[in-house]
Amino acid sequence: MDLDVVNMFLIAGGTLAIPILAFVASFLLWPSALIKIYYWYWRRALGMQVRYVQHEDYQFCYSFRGRPGHRPSVLLLHGFSAHKDMWLSLVKFLPKNLHLICVDMPGHEGTTRSPLDDLSIDGQVKRIHQFVECLKLNKKPFHLMGTSMGGNVAGVYAAYYPSDICSLTLVCPAGLQYPTDNQFIQRLRELQESAAVEKIPLIPSTPEEMSEMLQLCSYVRFKVPQQILQGLVDVRIPHNSFYRKLFLEIINEKSRYSLHQNMDKIKAPTQIIWGKQDQVIDVSGADMLAKSIPSCQVELLENCGHSVVMERPRKTAKLLVDFLASVHSTDNNKKLD
Repeated sequence: MDLDVVNMFLIAGGTLAIPILAFVASFLLWPSALIKIYYWYWRRALGMQVRYVQHEDYQFCYSFRGRPGHRPSVLLLHGFSAHKDMWLSLVKFLPKNLHLICVDMPGHEGTTRSPLDDLSIDGQVKRIHQFVECLKLNKKPFHLMGTSMGGNVAGVYAAYYPSDICSLTLVCPAGLQYPTDNQFIQRLRELQESAAVEKIPLIPSTPEEMSEMLQLCSYVRFKVPQQILQGLVDVRIPHNSFYRKLFLEIINEKSRYSLHQNMDKIKAPTQIIWGKQDQVIDVSGADMLAKSIPSCQVELLENCGHSVVMERPRKTAKLLVDFLASVHSTDNNKKLD
């Protein structure tokens, strides 16, 4: 009897050892594959479905949850070199009956990457408008939210297509003109002048550079294992030449101050969320926007850097939901009047 029990444990242990060893091998040998599986699992757990839509010969990839209802749909635009799944930490804390759409920006992840594509902020705005038209999302005004480069695009979109949106959230948006450059922008100017495009801090090619980028973008100091850093780099390296091309496009004269040049045309109720310790884009930009946009409220987050959605997802979700509720209830009151 005791021998049978021992045998049972040996068999069970052996059976369990196979997936455990497979996981360890994946972690050590193919961390990039593990990261992709992680995002796939998280999307499924949160009920986010991935879809594709075509505009002529151009393909957009997006994920969504929920259906259009009495509340406005929410379209989310990610930042430079990110993808639709960066919003998952926020989605976790948003109501399940809110219609959410997270799109891969032009050239990113599952959305078409074409050497002929206009990657300027204006060009990206036009592409996002094509996406909106494909989904008929503007059949009813929707809420638009963007972070960093996506915030630049979102703000210019609101200026160009005011009838499409009912409200706007900008999270640490790029595209503003400051009287003085912060340390990060000064470093970028030096790199531009020396033509050292291989050294852009937001385009890491080693685990060490990835760690430095995470520290630059985040006030919270995450302890990321070396293998995960390697996996994050492995996922990005095949795209780094595109990221360099895109980065140089969005910091040139045509795009660098796109939001600044259009912020006084934004008429929709606007919410600004910014991390007070943002080292990438200076938090004083929030005050600039507040002075130029008629209906604007500002939320500054303590102990938070540029990666607001990753660092403070619960707080960001609450601010968004509260803002939508206040704007929506005001609209309903106006209709009743």
